[in-house]
Amino acid sequence: MKKLTILLIEDDEIERMKFKRVCSKNNFEHTIVEASNGEIALSILNGDKLPDFILLDLNMPKMDGIEFLKNLKSNPALKFIPIIVLSTSNNYNDVKHCYEIGASGYIIKPLHFEDYKQKIISLIKYWESNELIAE
Repeated sequence: MKKLTILLIEDDEIERMKFKRVCSKNNFEHTIVEASNGEIALSILNGDKLPDFILLDLNMPKMDGIEFLKNLKSNPALKFIPIIVLSTSNNYNDVKHCYEIGASGYIIKPLHFEDYKQKIISLIKYWESNELIAE
């Protein structure tokens, strides 16, 4: 299986730890780059290596997920990177708005860890088998 680079944009440290725990317990040896808000994520994206896909929380300080998504999709050098929103919001308008801007997917964070784990495993397996743009 190919090794992916995943940019996880999430302000909650516990959520970042939970994601990494699911990855390590399931032997996903992908590189996880973390950013606690959209501003930090944009500075990471100015680096040499771009991620294969981005997991994006919506509710964050400084630059929220919607603002980050708009910024990324308006940048010709970055707009091709798939973005999957991983949020607690099940608001129809949030989901619709994210897809209108250019999100590749939208996953509502389940309350129960087992449900969360299954969604993350499915998500990663999907992107492992997907044809991604390599540099």
